[in-house]
Amino acid sequence: MKEIDGKICTRCIYDEQVPSIEFDENGVCNYCRMIDELVEQYQTGKPGGESRIQEIVEQIKKDGKGKKYDCVIGVSGGTDSSYMVYWAIQQGLRPLAVHYDNTWNTSIATENIRKVLGKLNVDLYTHVIDNKESDDIFKAFFTAGVPEIEASTDLALAETMYRAASKHKVKYVLEGHSFLAEGITPLGKNYFDGKYIKSIHKQFGKRPMKTYPLMTFSKFLKWTLFQQIKKIRPLWYIKYSKEEAKAFLEKEFDWEYYGGHHLENRMTSFFHSIYCPQKFGIDYRNNTLSASVRAGIMPRKEAIEEYYHKSPYIEEELLQYFKKRLSLSDSEYEQIMNKEPRYWYEFPTYKKRFERLRPLFYMLMKADLVPHSFYMKYCFPADKNSK
Repeated sequence: MKEIDGKICTRCIYDEQVPSIEFDENGVCNYCRMIDELVEQYQTGKPGGESRIQEIVEQIKKDGKGKKYDCVIGVSGGTDSSYMVYWAIQQGLRPLAVHYDNTWNTSIATENIRKVLGKLNVDLYTHVIDNKESDDIFKAFFTAGVPEIEASTDLALAETMYRAASKHKVKYVLEGHSFLAEGITPLGKNYFDGKYIKSIHKQFGKRPMKTYPLMTFSKFLKWTLFQQIKKIRPLWYIKYSKEEAKAFLEKEFDWEYYGGHHLENRMTSFFHSIYCPQKFGIDYRNNTLSASVRAGIMPRKEAIEEYYHKSPYIEEELLQYFKKRLSLSDSEYEQIMNKEPRYWYEFPTYKKRFERLRPLFYMLMKADLVPHSFYMKYCFPADKNSK
């Protein structure tokens, strides 16, 4: 159970423990104001947003004429990515679904992907990493004692989508992310890039990275600047409800819910339910709970009760599975969990390079070649005093 210590935003449930948080004279935090700015910028759920995404859809169709696929969509078996595939088909697009398999998927997630893509007749491009190599990378991050144990998966999915797009000469990657439904991860938390992953693995890993699709800085520039593969987040423009999408997927595809936000993968589940809360005092439920409060889906009082007085959902035998996969004894696990936490800025990264090249990435953001969230998180100095 967490203690309510200090000020809490009067609109959501972010508190003073959130990095880089500020409150205005009405007690509303800067992250709520950031959401408002994004809604205004993208006209989310308004006629302007709907009109803009339709213009983008028509451009995708035009640029994809004569090709087998006109866009790629990353899929995990989760709510947003599953709905994203359905939405694309409804728009008349011809997507190629892309999945990075870190070998920690739940059977529910695997079945969800099969059900949705099968009924919609959408092809799947999958990159499967060697399971021992995958475990070695995860164990390296766990041994290092940094929060970003799941970073290798997020970056590998991005690299896999770019590779699939390049292979099929597709110029658009559609991402199923909604800032209204998921909130915004506070600045300064959970930073990662290709150099960070390589440096952690070099210091703590034991197996060479042969099947892992590492995105280096040069590859990132290749995909964005030279091949100009655009990243589009349609849910930033349209009216979208995660709860309604979940109910629709269950009815239409016999899709199954997996117990909580981002819990469709066991490593992601360990990251959210055990690792971050217990080692770092970080509970990412405040993102989605705050988003639900802002959207009027959940009363603020109920969200505060859930966040401060109830522990994160932990899948049965998840911890035992984690220890077994990574060949950790109980004592080894406890020793690492009790070590002083370390953070990304203690290791080599591309962060300073991104900051120096901020004008370049501003132009790439304006051209939809990198997401707005990437520009804000990677191209400005982070508050290292906030964990």
